[in-house]
Amino acid sequence: MPRATVLARRLTLTAALGATLTTAAPPPGTAAASTTPEPGRRTVTGAINGADYRVELPAHWNGTLVLYSHGYLPEGFPPFGTALTNRPPDRSETEVWLLDHGYALAASQFAEDGLGYAVERGLRDQIALLDWFESNVGRPRRTIATGQSMGASIATLLAERNPHRFAGVATLCGEYDPHGGLNAGLDVLFAIRTLLAPDAGIDLVRPTDPAASGAALGAAVDEALGTPEGRARIALAAALNNVTGWYSAHEPRPTDPLVRVQNQAEWLKYAYTLGSGPPARTNLERRAGGNPSSNVGVDYRRQLSRSAQTEQVERAYQVAGLDLRADLSRLAAAPRIAADPAAVGYMYRYGVPTGRTPVPVVSMHTTGDGGAPPDQERWYADQVRRAGDPGRLRQLHVARGGHCSFSAAEEIVLLRTLFARLDTGRWPDTSARRLNDQANALGAGYQLVLDLGRTFQDAPMPPAFTSFTPPTALRPSR
Repeated sequence: MPRATVLARRLTLTAALGATLTTAAPPPGTAAASTTPEPGRRTVTGAINGADYRVELPAHWNGTLVLYSHGYLPEGFPPFGTALTNRPPDRSETEVWLLDHGYALAASQFAEDGLGYAVERGLRDQIALLDWFESNVGRPRRTIATGQSMGASIATLLAERNPHRFAGVATLCGEYDPHGGLNAGLDVLFAIRTLLAPDAGIDLVRPTDPAASGAALGAAVDEALGTPEGRARIALAAALNNVTGWYSAHEPRPTDPLVRVQNQAEWLKYAYTLGSGPPARTNLERRAGGNPSSNVGVDYRRQLSRSAQTEQVERAYQVAGLDLRADLSRLAAAPRIAADPAAVGYMYRYGVPTGRTPVPVVSMHTTGDGGAPPDQERWYADQVRRAGDPGRLRQLHVARGGHCSFSAAEEIVLLRTLFARLDTGRWPDTSARRLNDQANALGAGYQLVLDLGRTFQDAPMPPAFTSFTPPTALRPSR
């Protein structure tokens, strides 16, 4: 989830909405107020049962509401404003475009500032906000569920579980299978601990000192980068979740093997030690009632053979003069980690979509995403083929490094693709050339891309829609 500037202050208000919006009082547990950032538009902010929200209303509403679910935020993340699109709320060209074209926007920040594994809270708090909107603004002609990263899973589940309330789903950089992603993340960290820091006392689950274990994992990756042997083992760990060697949103796909493994190390340090590692475990295990992740029975030789990066790992081991079979044997012999069955059940209740597709779904993923690898898209498409209607799914890909590194132009094209499907009953032309033409036509002001991982700066980037077949997910929940 992109960081945002802190809003002036969080509002704690008890008055009813102003007469310019409605004369109805807020429902129990709700506080709200209306402001007018510019003539004809209205902003509503407040809280419902402890969950802050923001609603933006256009001057002339076209009847469509876009309900956005944000991504994963680690505990300790500083407070920030409620985002309504993938772009940061202080400079979201997508938000401006949608309002200019008559769309209403809404998002809950979720209770407890939306920190940690917030799927359960997101499902509850988004429906509460939709209830509030329908009671105090009006019943939308159609509501679109959108979300990025973890929020893509939330948006998908919202539509699956409330099909009568949503007309379509648009997701970005989706982690559709968080349970499978956490298991694969455990594989990555298990390999780092076993091969790079076997004596560091690292707790991967149920951590007694999460910060210390996370720091030890990061230090092990840093030290390993200094030797060919360490770099080979980083490549092996990364391959266990198809973690790409493309990290920066502003740089071309690297061809130098050394640069690729350096980029993989950045993914491992920042996306995995924080997103699925010990610092994230306390929150996750508290919500789930135990540890939901396991590697009992996993054959890492087989996992590597199925990875999209097998050849890269084999070359790295050859360069280092290491015996890959010996390291795989070390992984096979290392004590395994078992999950708590109740916690596994929690993850299936709050984080694993079925693929039923009661409404049309369009998704967008960067090909160089190592945090939520694009194999998540292939996994979701497989679920749709088994349980839903493949004709209701359209998946778009952008040739760029980084997680959620899309321009406003690309995000708008994604949404317009869904709007066209809902308006006509047919998907429009989604060839890469056609999509890039549409994005370019929006103009230079919509082409900024945020480098979320390295610089946290915007830079203009050309539209990069492409034809792409994702690899197979290595630890799917289904």
